[in-house]
Amino acid sequence: MAYKIPLFNLNFDEREAKAAYDTIKSGWISTGPKNAELEQMFIDMWKVKYAVSMSNCTDALHVCCMVCGFGPGDEVIVPSLTFAASVNCIRYVGATPVFADIIGPDHINMDPADLERKITPKTKGIVIVHMAGFPARMDEIMAIAKKHNLKVVEDACHGPLSEYKGKKLGTIGDCAAFSFFSNKNISTGEGGMFITNNEEMEKQARLIRSHGMSTMSYQRASGHATEYDITCLGYNFRMDDIRAAIAIEQLKKLPGDLETRIKVRKQYIDRLSKIEGVVVPFAENTEFVSNYIFPVVLLNSNKERRNKIREYIHVAGIQTSVHYPAVHHFSTYKELGAVLPKTDYVTDNEITLPMYAALTSEQIDFICNTLEKAIKEIK
Repeated sequence: MAYKIPLFNLNFDEREAKAAYDTIKSGWISTGPKNAELEQMFIDMWKVKYAVSMSNCTDALHVCCMVCGFGPGDEVIVPSLTFAASVNCIRYVGATPVFADIIGPDHINMDPADLERKITPKTKGIVIVHMAGFPARMDEIMAIAKKHNLKVVEDACHGPLSEYKGKKLGTIGDCAAFSFFSNKNISTGEGGMFITNNEEMEKQARLIRSHGMSTMSYQRASGHATEYDITCLGYNFRMDDIRAAIAIEQLKKLPGDLETRIKVRKQYIDRLSKIEGVVVPFAENTEFVSNYIFPVVLLNSNKERRNKIREYIHVAGIQTSVHYPAVHHFSTYKELGAVLPKTDYVTDNEITLPMYAALTSEQIDFICNTLEKAIKEIK
């Protein structure tokens, strides 16, 4: 059905179209100068030492696990309330994911206490997911990681330019991954970025990205090299310059877009605070964040009721979603036998409402009024 208020609004205009057109006209469309420009923008905006563009965030997460040295026999702790890529990347390198529970309906990031309970002699790292763009409790998590000598990967795909105590998400752990998927704050259709402050990790990531080749095609075409060596087993995780050019324009828009999303979120919270039976995760957060999505969690509810409420909202012309079906319940991960009661409750009772800068005050009021009616009518 065509929704009157969609979940997401693509923030594209003639600038992205012109950037793609100009790149095509330049005669170089694979990984080249636009990728280098995009990487430098990340370095400058995130105040990080190194950035390596990737074909998507999943590949960036895969690279994170590789450069952190995770492998067969290792355990890596990860939340289950996330998209499957956050967990799949651990299995790509032969390691075993161990699921940690979340803090609760009001803070749907990993619980540091449960994280520490899950540590064994086999534990080698942690994959942190900053849900909806809101920071996990990184001081506690980094202290645990230091105590147990663990590597920390930040899955920051929801949080471009989000901050934790003045630091950009993605710059706190050992390395991080960002997503440029079509519905993300930075959108190119597909694409991603790996960042780190570790020089050796950057060198490994750049080699892994392109078959382990010692020089790239653009370097050879520019006359900077004539030969190459294969120095390690690599992959094809490259982003093309057409998407990089689009990402550059998206990144230019990002700060202004996020400022407007903050206003949208404030109106949502002001209105929803008056509705009984629903909680807004991270409602007390005062840090600058991306507000990638707007999740709410029903209280004293169950999955069947949540689904009926979603259908009520859809009939009114408002698109919603669920972030996320718990990964530990997927067929390929059931064998791990994870018991995560808080995650289970949230995944059965969460509703993601529309969130984007172009939402009007009238639309937000209509969404909240519709949700309130649904909660009252559906018991």
